[in-house]
Amino acid sequence: MTQIIIDKRFCGPPNSGNGGYVCGRLARHIPGAAEITLRAPPPLDTPLDAVATDDGTWELRDGDKIVATGQPASVELKRLETASFEEACAAELLTPVKPHEHPLPTCFVCGPARAKGDGLRIFAGSLRGHNAVLAASWTPDQNLAADDGLVAPEFLWSALDCPTGFACNCDLQSGGFDKAPLLLGRMSARIEARPRPGERCIITAWPIGRDGRKRAAEAALHDEAGRLLAVARATWIAVQREVQLGRPS
Repeated sequence: MTQIIIDKRFCGPPNSGNGGYVCGRLARHIPGAAEITLRAPPPLDTPLDAVATDDGTWELRDGDKIVATGQPASVELKRLETASFEEACAAELLTPVKPHEHPLPTCFVCGPARAKGDGLRIFAGSLRGHNAVLAASWTPDQNLAADDGLVAPEFLWSALDCPTGFACNCDLQSGGFDKAPLLLGRMSARIEARPRPGERCIITAWPIGRDGRKRAAEAALHDEAGRLLAVARATWIAVQREVQLGRPS
């Protein structure tokens, strides 16, 4: 058993951890690709126990409450979308959620209220003007480096998280964007290589389907030379706005 504390810097909603970051922290205990399921809002600044179970899975626990579970997984995408760094920067100008409309402005990954070097400031927008694929640029800050000098794995999970949420609000049938409040339910990721801080990266994300309140999307992270760094698949859940904010009625 090891202990994990989600610092308040890494929030998604104001009072809980960013889903991708939390998934990436638990995934550090799982060799290779992993699938993490979030069972409850991850509390901030609270000692959480990462526990290996008898069946080879991992649990993240807040006392007796299970916050997340994780297991090895095979992560193969249905397709792979790419973009140049310049195209990704242009897509950001077409983000369907403008800063003054952002539902979670302090989110570590996509919050426009976060300063450079503090949040990731990843603003996915329509690639080439079509909502079927979103893209964003990302240049990791030096403070995201692990001990080996490369960007820590949990920040690659983070970077792939919110773009899939934005993609889940893209309707494949109409091509529209509906801005429904969402929370991450499950995320799977496979890391091929980790960039160094300061290296320019491109994120692409696209919706793959809906089933009731569940919405699914995939994403990829490439470096500027086109090398695949990581891929992810995510399931998001449509919720009431108060639930998204951590204030269930």
